[in-house]
Amino acid sequence: MKYLMLIYGNEEIWNSLPADEMSTLIGEVDAFNRALRASGELVDSRGLVTRPRSVRMSGAVPVVTDGPYLEAKEYVGSYFVVDVDDEERALEIARSYPALRFGDTAGGGLEVWPLMDSGGGS
Repeated sequence: MKYLMLIYGNEEIWNSLPADEMSTLIGEVDAFNRALRASGELVDSRGLVTRPRSVRMSGAVPVVTDGPYLEAKEYVGSYFVVDVDDEERALEIARSYPALRFGDTAGGGLEVWPLMDSGGGS
């Protein structure tokens, strides 16, 4: 089963981390991704450009505006998708994500979303 992991953060706080601490964290996340790729569980992993757009209906017309995260302190900064046997394994992977240790100070967290398969089920 595939799971989408949404990684939240606070850009102001991330940018205030000392360069050596950020470099260490990036190395740890790279190692985390390499291990998941080697196990065959990592499907995709990407950072997101910080300029989201929101498309919503206004009456009968779709309207494009700046994304929903501009007013928020936290935003989705990256994601990864894993293909694992069960939710227990997905949660184990989520709990081991290196940047979680900054959650209390950097406003970060991780959401785990089961993805529908091509037939619409989970």
